[in-house]
Amino acid sequence: MPKDLAERRGVETEVYQPAEDSHLLAESACADIEGERVLEVGTGSGYVAERIAAETGADVVASDLNPHACEQARERSEHGVAVVQADLVSPFRDGAFDAVVFNPPYLPEDAAAARDDWMEVALTGGKDGRAIIDPFLDSVGRVLAPGGAVYLLVSSLTGVDEVVDRAADNGFSAVALRDESFPFETLTVLKLVL
Repeated sequence: MPKDLAERRGVETEVYQPAEDSHLLAESACADIEGERVLEVGTGSGYVAERIAAETGADVVASDLNPHACEQARERSEHGVAVVQADLVSPFRDGAFDAVVFNPPYLPEDAAAARDDWMEVALTGGKDGRAIIDPFLDSVGRVLAPGGAVYLLVSSLTGVDEVVDRAADNGFSAVALRDESFPFETLTVLKLVL
Protein backbone atom coordinates (compact mmCIF):
# COMPACT_ATOMS: atom_id res chain seq x y z
CA MET A 1 0.00 0.00 0.00
CA PRO A 2 1.43 3.43 -0.91
CA LYS A 3 2.60 5.41 2.12
CA ASP A 4 0.24 8.37 1.55
CA LEU A 5 -2.79 6.03 1.34
CA ALA A 6 -1.73 4.25 4.53
CA GLU A 7 -1.30 7.60 6.28
CA ARG A 8 -4.72 8.73 5.02
CA ARG A 9 -6.42 5.59 6.34
CA GLY A 10 -4.69 6.12 9.67
CA VAL A 11 -6.12 9.65 9.89
CA GLU A 12 -9.61 8.39 9.02
CA THR A 13 -9.51 5.98 11.96
CA GLU A 14 -8.77 8.98 14.21
CA VAL A 15 -11.65 11.11 12.85
CA TYR A 16 -15.39 10.57 13.30
CA GLN A 17 -16.91 9.89 9.88
CA PRO A 18 -20.52 10.77 8.93
CA ALA A 19 -23.09 8.34 10.29
CA GLU A 20 -26.83 8.37 11.01
CA ASP A 21 -26.44 11.03 13.71
CA SER A 22 -24.45 13.29 11.35
CA HIS A 23 -27.08 13.02 8.63
CA LEU A 24 -29.95 13.71 11.05
CA LEU A 25 -28.23 16.78 12.47
CA ALA A 26 -27.27 18.14 9.04
CA GLU A 27 -30.79 17.70 7.64
CA SER A 28 -32.43 19.28 10.68
CA ALA A 29 -30.04 22.23 10.83
CA CYS A 30 -30.15 22.92 7.09
CA ALA A 31 -33.96 22.94 7.12
CA ASP A 32 -34.11 25.44 10.02
CA ILE A 33 -31.03 27.70 10.00
CA GLU A 34 -31.71 31.26 8.93
CA GLY A 35 -28.54 32.93 10.19
CA GLU A 36 -25.55 34.13 8.30
CA ARG A 37 -22.76 33.03 10.68
CA VAL A 38 -22.75 29.41 11.85
CA LEU A 39 -20.31 27.52 14.08
CA GLU A 40 -20.12 23.74 14.06
CA VAL A 41 -18.44 22.48 17.22
CA GLY A 42 -16.80 19.04 17.03
CA THR A 43 -16.83 18.95 13.25
CA GLY A 44 -15.06 15.60 12.82
CA SER A 45 -14.73 15.05 9.08
CA GLY A 46 -16.40 18.40 8.32
CA TYR A 47 -19.47 16.78 6.74
CA VAL A 48 -22.13 18.74 8.67
CA ALA A 49 -20.35 22.10 8.32
CA GLU A 50 -19.89 21.56 4.59
CA ARG A 51 -23.57 20.64 4.10
CA ILE A 52 -24.71 23.71 6.02
CA ALA A 53 -22.47 25.97 3.94
CA ALA A 54 -23.61 24.37 0.67
CA GLU A 55 -27.33 24.26 1.44
CA THR A 56 -27.89 27.50 3.37
CA GLY A 57 -25.23 29.81 1.97
CA ALA A 58 -24.19 30.66 5.54
CA ASP A 59 -20.63 31.63 6.46
CA VAL A 60 -19.59 28.53 8.42
CA VAL A 61 -16.74 28.00 10.87
CA ALA A 62 -15.96 24.43 11.88
CA SER A 63 -14.00 23.57 15.01
CA ASP A 64 -12.65 20.44 16.63
CA LEU A 65 -10.20 19.59 19.38
CA ASN A 66 -8.73 16.78 17.25
CA PRO A 67 -5.98 18.05 14.90
CA HIS A 68 -6.63 15.13 12.51
CA ALA A 69 -10.29 16.16 12.25
CA CYS A 70 -9.29 19.74 11.51
CA GLU A 71 -7.00 18.54 8.74
CA GLN A 72 -9.70 16.35 7.20
CA ALA A 73 -12.36 19.09 7.45
CA ARG A 74 -10.01 21.53 5.68
CA GLU A 75 -9.44 19.00 2.90
CA ARG A 76 -13.20 18.43 2.54
CA SER A 77 -14.12 22.09 2.34
CA GLU A 78 -15.44 23.14 -1.07
CA HIS A 79 -17.61 26.01 0.20
CA GLY A 80 -15.10 28.13 2.11
CA VAL A 81 -15.65 26.59 5.54
CA ALA A 82 -13.00 27.95 7.91
CA VAL A 83 -11.60 25.31 10.28
CA VAL A 84 -10.21 26.08 13.73
CA GLN A 85 -8.69 23.75 16.30
CA ALA A 86 -10.61 24.60 19.46
CA ASP A 87 -12.05 23.23 22.68
CA LEU A 88 -15.82 23.82 22.46
CA VAL A 89 -16.47 27.59 22.08
CA SER A 90 -13.51 28.92 24.09
CA PRO A 91 -11.65 30.92 21.39
CA PHE A 92 -14.67 32.58 19.81
CA ARG A 93 -15.84 36.08 20.62
CA ASP A 94 -19.08 36.97 22.34
CA GLY A 95 -22.14 37.14 20.09
CA ALA A 96 -20.24 35.95 17.01
CA PHE A 97 -22.69 33.35 15.67
CA ASP A 98 -26.34 33.21 14.64
CA ALA A 99 -26.33 29.43 15.09
CA VAL A 100 -24.15 26.82 16.75
CA VAL A 101 -24.42 23.16 15.71
CA PHE A 102 -23.01 20.28 17.77
CA ASN A 103 -23.02 16.48 17.53
CA PRO A 104 -21.25 15.86 20.84
CA PRO A 105 -19.61 12.73 22.19
CA TYR A 106 -22.68 11.27 23.89
CA LEU A 107 -22.08 7.58 24.50
CA PRO A 108 -21.76 6.65 28.19
CA GLU A 109 -18.39 5.15 29.11
CA ASP A 110 -17.98 1.44 28.52
CA ALA A 111 -14.87 0.13 30.26
CA ALA A 112 -14.89 -3.01 28.08
CA ALA A 113 -14.77 -0.94 24.90
CA ALA A 114 -12.46 1.82 26.14
CA ARG A 115 -9.73 3.04 23.81
CA ASP A 116 -7.06 5.62 24.34
CA ASP A 117 -7.29 7.55 21.07
CA TRP A 118 -9.09 10.36 19.25
CA MET A 119 -12.07 8.14 18.39
CA GLU A 120 -12.65 7.58 22.10
CA VAL A 121 -12.68 11.37 22.54
CA ALA A 122 -15.14 11.72 19.63
CA LEU A 123 -17.56 9.08 20.90
CA THR A 124 -17.52 8.91 24.69
CA GLY A 125 -19.26 11.46 26.88
CA GLY A 126 -18.12 10.23 30.29
CA LYS A 127 -20.02 8.17 32.85
CA ASP A 128 -23.49 9.50 31.95
CA GLY A 129 -22.75 10.62 28.37
CA ARG A 130 -23.00 14.32 29.31
CA ALA A 131 -19.40 15.13 30.30
CA ILE A 132 -18.98 17.30 27.18
CA ILE A 133 -22.62 18.34 26.72
CA ASP A 134 -22.86 20.03 30.14
CA PRO A 135 -19.85 22.36 29.76
CA PHE A 136 -20.98 23.11 26.20
CA LEU A 137 -24.41 24.18 27.45
CA ASP A 138 -22.79 26.24 30.22
CA SER A 139 -20.71 28.24 27.70
CA VAL A 140 -22.44 28.31 24.30
CA GLY A 141 -24.81 31.16 25.13
CA ARG A 142 -21.84 33.54 25.23
CA VAL A 143 -21.07 33.13 21.50
CA LEU A 144 -24.67 33.41 20.28
CA ALA A 145 -25.89 36.62 18.67
CA PRO A 146 -29.28 37.91 19.87
CA GLY A 147 -31.98 35.62 18.52
CA GLY A 148 -29.43 32.89 17.81
CA ALA A 149 -30.07 29.16 18.16
CA VAL A 150 -28.21 26.00 19.08
CA TYR A 151 -28.82 22.74 17.22
CA LEU A 152 -27.76 19.89 19.51
CA LEU A 153 -27.95 16.19 18.77
CA VAL A 154 -28.81 14.12 21.84
CA SER A 155 -29.20 10.38 22.38
CA SER A 156 -31.69 8.66 24.65
CA LEU A 157 -28.59 7.01 26.16
CA THR A 158 -27.55 10.38 27.63
CA GLY A 159 -30.97 11.36 28.95
CA VAL A 160 -32.75 13.92 26.80
CA ASP A 161 -34.71 15.29 29.78
CA GLU A 162 -31.48 15.89 31.70
CA VAL A 163 -29.99 17.76 28.73
CA VAL A 164 -33.14 19.89 28.39
CA ASP A 165 -33.00 20.65 32.14
CA ARG A 166 -29.33 21.71 31.91
CA ALA A 167 -30.16 23.89 28.90
CA ALA A 168 -33.01 25.49 30.90
CA ASP A 169 -30.60 26.17 33.78
CA ASN A 170 -28.59 28.19 31.24
CA GLY A 171 -31.59 30.18 30.04
CA PHE A 172 -32.50 28.13 26.95
CA SER A 173 -35.91 26.94 25.88
CA ALA A 174 -35.83 23.69 23.93
CA VAL A 175 -37.89 22.14 21.17
CA ALA A 176 -37.27 18.77 19.52
CA LEU A 177 -36.95 19.26 15.76
CA ARG A 178 -36.59 15.59 14.79
CA ASP A 179 -36.29 12.14 16.32
CA GLU A 180 -34.98 8.98 14.74
CA SER A 181 -35.18 5.61 16.49
CA PHE A 182 -32.70 2.78 16.22
CA PRO A 183 -32.69 -0.60 18.00
CA PHE A 184 -30.41 0.66 20.79
CA GLU A 185 -31.26 4.38 21.04
CA THR A 186 -33.35 7.29 19.84
CA LEU A 187 -31.55 10.32 18.45
CA THR A 188 -33.12 13.75 18.90
CA VAL A 189 -32.10 17.10 17.42
CA LEU A 190 -32.90 19.85 19.90
CA LYS A 191 -33.20 23.50 18.94
CA LEU A 192 -32.23 25.68 21.90
CA VAL A 193 -33.06 29.39 22.01
CA LEU A 194 -32.16 31.90 24.73
